[in-house]
Amino acid sequence: MLVGMPAPFIPGLDLAGAFFAEVVRPLLDEAYPRLSYAAALLGAGSEVLGYDTARSTDHDWGPRLQLFLAAGDAGRPAAEITAMLARRLPPAFRGYPTAFPVTREPDGVGRHRVEVTGLDEWLAGRLGFDPRPPITVTDWLATPTQRLAEVTGGRVFHDGPGDLGAVRARLSWYPDDVWRYVLACQWQRVSQEEAFPGRCAEAGDELGSAVVTARLARDLMRLCLLMRRRYPPYSKWLGTAFARLPEAAALAPLLTAAVTATGWPDRQRHRACETAAARHNELGLTPPLDTRTRGFYDRPYQVIEAGRFTEALRRSITDTEVRDLPVTGAVDQFIDNTDALGRTGLLRAAAAASIHGRE
Repeated sequence: MLVGMPAPFIPGLDLAGAFFAEVVRPLLDEAYPRLSYAAALLGAGSEVLGYDTARSTDHDWGPRLQLFLAAGDAGRPAAEITAMLARRLPPAFRGYPTAFPVTREPDGVGRHRVEVTGLDEWLAGRLGFDPRPPITVTDWLATPTQRLAEVTGGRVFHDGPGDLGAVRARLSWYPDDVWRYVLACQWQRVSQEEAFPGRCAEAGDELGSAVVTARLARDLMRLCLLMRRRYPPYSKWLGTAFARLPEAAALAPLLTAAVTATGWPDRQRHRACETAAARHNELGLTPPLDTRTRGFYDRPYQVIEAGRFTEALRRSITDTEVRDLPVTGAVDQFIDNTDALGRTGLLRAAAAASIHGRE
């Protein structure tokens, strides 16, 4: 490769896997032959969910991974291993620097990005709870789907103790009743605004009609991901994740037509809700429901009457604790502020208040 030429793009998960196999693991085997650890690339970053492109390499990019030490090795050896890697890692791998700055560290100093930590510590930081004891309803509902995707996505390169694989398996999807509840709450979001595009337009507010239509499109995209048992990512990658669903071929043109329509009659003519309703019936979680749109009272707006799906799903829940919860849902169904969604303590407090009805 010529000096000054950009390195060929390598998907981040592939880059991390090769970095571990060819560089990091040999160094660990030599310096710490008895070390028990797991190696993976999880957490934040577009590459973890496989959404990275060459554009991703312009910041916070390079060969990186996590080393999760067994409980007995998570103290002093972590610092020793970090220092050893700082001394012995090559300056570059596959054309990318092994030490690079990241935007969340304002000092701008480049460091290697092999994070050496205990699994307990890392999980507590990402999730706000330890998923190895029984996972409570509050644990599930207080965790944004983006965080669950970050822990269950990515790639594991080595799992000596076996704990990491067990954790990922436990978090791979919601328990059945929690899943039904989250679906019910997502339909509830649709029910709360499905008549508004027509009412806004009738009141002369075409911009408001378009904004509400876009909100409904987002809620239907998240609903379809949840129905496919896939954790919806945050907004930047929601469309990318949705496009990979089997039903996207039929549903994406309907949603696109709705959000790009220049008038309300055209927005409601593209009945994406009927496609989502048919997908609900395919799941078999409730008795089949009528998938046709209908009028909203005596007004000329077509709606799916999404509350029917909410109530049917709630009736299907066998756990009375879950069935009796208010239809606010998981924390990222009623909070979408980015800074708030990064604060696990706040999220757990908000979820607990919602679950237990505290003001």
